[in-house]
Amino acid sequence: MWKKVFILILSLVFFGIVSIQPALAKEYPTKPVEIVSPYTPGSTTDMACRFVAEIAPKYLGQPVMVVNKTGAGGSIAAADVISSKPDGYKLINLSNGFFATTINTQKIPFDPRYLIPIANVMELRHGLLVRGDSPWKTLGDLLDYGRKNPGKLRWAHAGRGITVHIMTALIFRKAGVETIDLPYKGGPEILSALLGGHVDAIGVPSGGVRDHVKTGMIKYLVVYADRRYSELPEVPSAGELGFTEVGKLAALFGFYVHKDTPEKIKGTLIDVFKRTSEDPELRKGIEKLGEEPKFGGPEFLTEAIKKTEEVAVPMLKELGLYVGK
Repeated sequence: MWKKVFILILSLVFFGIVSIQPALAKEYPTKPVEIVSPYTPGSTTDMACRFVAEIAPKYLGQPVMVVNKTGAGGSIAAADVISSKPDGYKLINLSNGFFATTINTQKIPFDPRYLIPIANVMELRHGLLVRGDSPWKTLGDLLDYGRKNPGKLRWAHAGRGITVHIMTALIFRKAGVETIDLPYKGGPEILSALLGGHVDAIGVPSGGVRDHVKTGMIKYLVVYADRRYSELPEVPSAGELGFTEVGKLAALFGFYVHKDTPEKIKGTLIDVFKRTSEDPELRKGIEKLGEEPKFGGPEFLTEAIKKTEEVAVPMLKELGLYVGK
């Protein structure tokens, strides 16, 4: 009798172990990973995100899909990721400016601290551009026109409160120019507005307009940095023209996950993005867009957000855009 009971118990333990083994063997990731892009399809940041999605599977072992969820400067996409299961299968591509500026210009229905950084892959180059046949040859020319014609100068951007909007608005504010700013859905729409004569100037990342600059259809008046870009040595920087605050606002684009994502999965993702960032094909793709490849881990992005906020919040208050947290 006891022998039969012992055999039964042994059998149950054995089959229990066997049934558990497949579950234990399944380690992240076992299915495709989704990246939520808050940027319009065809924009510089969206294209860079898709470059990452093409290369990351080599190191992740699973497909990576990009899903666009635009609107509210990234808040719609952020809310989606925060409300999702924290299992590492849904990430978001965001700018450090989202945490330093956007959330300070909106009353958002979620806690942004539920998103934590994994890795940065790119630094965006921004600038102010006009049509190639416009009468303004320098930023000074444009500002002079604006002062003489208050309320007539129209310029486009991809959303109030995002970094490039604040950069441009600050220049006009510091120069004493009253303008009309028009938010558009994204880079392609902004470029079309400029080429179609619907706006006089645009503040955008360089990648989406690079080819049009080369052909002379549009031209830079200033780049938003503390230095001139090697690719545009003839274009002055905001810093050298006296707009030092603008020159301090670097726009970094990286990837974030839900804060409750298991540590082991976070570690896997950090390693995957590091290897992806170092891949020559990704670097080539980002450089082809006219942007700068730049890897940084969680600590790098955390510090970048802090530094950007230190500069941006006073600017938001000065521009009357700050609503607090």
